[in-house]
Amino acid sequence: MLSVCLPGTGGMLPLPGRWLTCCWMEYQGGALLIDCGEGTQIALREAGCKLSRLETILITHFHADHVMGLPGLLLSLGNTGRAEPLLIAGPPGLREVLTALLVVAPLPFPVHAAELLPGDTLPGWEGLTMTCRALDHRVPCYGWRIEVARKPVFSPEKAGLLRIPQQFYRALHAGETVTLEDGRLILPEQVLSGVREPYVVSYSTDTRPVDAVAELGRNAGLMIAEGLYGADAEKAHEKGHMVFAEAGELARRAGAKRLWLTHYSPALTAPWEALSAARAIFPESVAACDGIRMELK
Repeated sequence: MLSVCLPGTGGMLPLPGRWLTCCWMEYQGGALLIDCGEGTQIALREAGCKLSRLETILITHFHADHVMGLPGLLLSLGNTGRAEPLLIAGPPGLREVLTALLVVAPLPFPVHAAELLPGDTLPGWEGLTMTCRALDHRVPCYGWRIEVARKPVFSPEKAGLLRIPQQFYRALHAGETVTLEDGRLILPEQVLSGVREPYVVSYSTDTRPVDAVAELGRNAGLMIAEGLYGADAEKAHEKGHMVFAEAGELARRAGAKRLWLTHYSPALTAPWEALSAARAIFPESVAACDGIRMELK
């Protein structure tokens, strides 16, 4: 299963009871983090996220509320005795930003920076991939699509009819051809019966409503999108953001199964009061709160 958590849901600055927006995902013992604003390491701790599992950090853009928590979080990682490299990926300019931030954070482990172009895909672990697309904000900004390929359905019935010993099941399910002790060659397709949909989570904040948001969220089990100003469409247009209704429309177009709204303005103290605007368009909309968590199964 793929576990998803929003340790923070705020925009612009952290508030009492609301940390800055970030997203934590875990799969097969590894974890990735999207964005790292001020206080993110505390938000992660409060949400029960284990830093020791962190494999990759993805950055949407270089506004302070999305990157200023990196020095503290990386220092905390170093204090745990981490020695293995950490990958940080984001738009062009990432290396320059990291160089400046890490002046105050000498680290005992290497950090690898990957500057990506829109449409690039990074391989992760255990079949996980991370794809970015350009959004529409006041500075270059990426949305992310996290996808986990799943093994086809294994059929014990088919294996039984072929008299295949159970010790070969795992290899066949993994797509390997095996030779039985009686000399027979068994192909994976002889014991598989159907494909599984991949796990898909999309993440888009700090953007106007553009096609790329729907493309990232295409058939997603969970689509995460911003609604910084709730229902104030004029201010959202002026500042390069979305309102709840626009996020709901994009989730509907994407064919997503569920929408989490996040990245609230400090003035939006009760985001659930604006939720009806999104639900009128996309009923499976949720006004996320800090620490919200779900598992895609």
